[in-house]
Amino acid sequence: MTTRPILGTEALTAGTATRRGLRGEYRPVYRNVYLPVQTELTAATRAEAAWLWSGRKAIAAGLSAAALYGTRWVDATEPAELYRTNGKPVSGILIHRDTLLPWEIGSASGIPATTPARTAFDLGRRPGRTLAVIRIDALAQSTGLRVSDMQPLLECHPGLRGMVQLRKVLDLVDGGAESPQETRTRLVLNDAGLPRPTTQIVVARYRIDMGWEELKVGVEYDGDQHWKDPAQHARDIDRLADLAALGWRIIRVSAQILRYRRRVILARTCAALAEAGADWPVIARILESGVQ
Repeated sequence: MTTRPILGTEALTAGTATRRGLRGEYRPVYRNVYLPVQTELTAATRAEAAWLWSGRKAIAAGLSAAALYGTRWVDATEPAELYRTNGKPVSGILIHRDTLLPWEIGSASGIPATTPARTAFDLGRRPGRTLAVIRIDALAQSTGLRVSDMQPLLECHPGLRGMVQLRKVLDLVDGGAESPQETRTRLVLNDAGLPRPTTQIVVARYRIDMGWEELKVGVEYDGDQHWKDPAQHARDIDRLADLAALGWRIIRVSAQILRYRRRVILARTCAALAEAGADWPVIARILESGVQ
């Protein structure tokens, strides 16, 4: 049995499924589109299912295109997205009816999809600056997309809604982010006025999420496994000791600190930068404002 979505009518005609099998071994995703019950419904499988629903005539877009390109962190419960010029709306699928230029259409996992650049162009114009940066960071991480790749789109579509935000978002995008929380942490530093940190700094056999290599100051977001997994915690202790021996100061950020105490991130980072010899005026301003 396949692990991918199928069109029910095709499977019945080909004899690869029976009506009883469709009821017992598959679950419906969209009208006439089924997924084997043992197959997880991910954002990518939902995108393929929506494409099949369209009769293989639509173009995957937005979050669906991002998922097909291998982007992580796309919520499988979000509606699939398609560019489709005709047909009625359907529950669970977001239809876009704009006309795409030929060079804005590519292929992802064998399915027609907006190119990474056009996908980022669409995602970056949606309300919510932070979410837009997170989504494009993740897309850039999975595809190697560069901000410069989007310049032709900015020139061809100058008057579309959301362009003001998009330009601000593109100034903040960094494909080095390996999780939404890393993006959020970097934005805390950027929004405070600190010089933009470099991401994924290689030091000996380690990588540091972000930091200022010339000053040997790093900032890292540590997910729950770094605090709750004893083996991971032990490795982190050795890692931090090795980095300290190489002269690095590392500020660790937890989910709780990132969500509720962002001033702590800034205060600790600025203190480390000052100790390392940075004399940027923004450091004094942040430290003088106190920690909240």
